[in-house]
Amino acid sequence: MEHLKHLSKDKKLHRIIKSQTPFLLTKRNKVYLRLCSSILSQQLSTKVATVLYRRFIDLYGGKEPTALQILNTPSEKFRAIGFSNAKANYIHNVCDFFITQKLTDAKINKLDNDAIILLLTKIKGIGRWTVEMILMFTLGREDVFAIDDLGIKQRMVSLYGLDESDKKLLRQKMSSISAQWSPYRTYACRYLWNWDHKG
Repeated sequence: MEHLKHLSKDKKLHRIIKSQTPFLLTKRNKVYLRLCSSILSQQLSTKVATVLYRRFIDLYGGKEPTALQILNTPSEKFRAIGFSNAKANYIHNVCDFFITQKLTDAKINKLDNDAIILLLTKIKGIGRWTVEMILMFTLGREDVFAIDDLGIKQRMVSLYGLDESDKKLLRQKMSSISAQWSPYRTYACRYLWNWDHKG
């Protein structure tokens, strides 16, 4: 695996990689639905988010709904199964944007990472971090670095002994370390997330 060879040049990262099972990135379809799922899981534990998503799918007879089906579902129905007002609105925003812009998975897949971030962050309720997660976990892009992710920050501070007192300097250090992982930064992030840095 080419990414393992490349990332292992970083001796500190190599130490945590060798204790984990290697993996390959996978691609999933229905980007609009993955964005809706991300909105649902924000600020919730994995367990609660899973329950909420199951209720959401159950509204459509247990099948993954189309963007139009979601858009045509009244907010009251979403609130009745536990959505906040904001989440109900954001999910409608996502589906409205995909329909209006005639966005398909094929069109999105043709764009580079920066273009996808620029496009999808136009949707109210969708920030850069959410799109980075879509790039990694839905589109299977290999070279994404989630610099604002708390888990990544904590683990890099722990692994590289970085100083957290100056936020700007910390970002620069994280950026400079991650540049050496390119073009496989997604893999590096995944290995960092899987590492029990408190163990």
